[in-house]
Amino acid sequence: MSGALTRGEAEDLLYREAMLIDANRFSEWLELFTPDTEFWMPAWRDEVTLTQDPDRELSLIYYKGRRNLEDRVMRLTSGLSTASAPLPRVVHQVTNVLVTGEGEVSAAFTCHRFDVRMNRADCFFGRYEYRLVRVEDAWRIARKKIILLNDTIPTVVDINAI
Repeated sequence: MSGALTRGEAEDLLYREAMLIDANRFSEWLELFTPDTEFWMPAWRDEVTLTQDPDRELSLIYYKGRRNLEDRVMRLTSGLSTASAPLPRVVHQVTNVLVTGEGEVSAAFTCHRFDVRMNRADCFFGRYEYRLVRVEDAWRIARKKIILLNDTIPTVVDINAI
């Protein structure tokens, strides 16, 4: 790999990320992120405006650094969180992947989630905005912003269902 990020490389990374999270292969999923990654799902301030500053405004999810994502994965998979056990069955569909700038990628997503405990199926959809960086011979996720368009969340939503 050399040179600028191609759409094919971006698609490969985003599709791999979706497959790993769907398969609960969290250790491999975490390896896709840089140590200083930002993982952010802002809240909607009103019907048309997202919050802009995760340090000063409400976020639905915000993790600064891969270590914080690792901690969330540990809590999800430990079996100690009754809200997370058993994990829901999920499938992500990632589409419309576009390289919008140097290392900048936009995509649309749909995540279908089946919560076994509640015998309930939900569908979340929205847009992803990524900043990808090359680390050695591979592209990694330095920033992931999730814009959840249907943010009336019927139950708990977590990192594996968006």
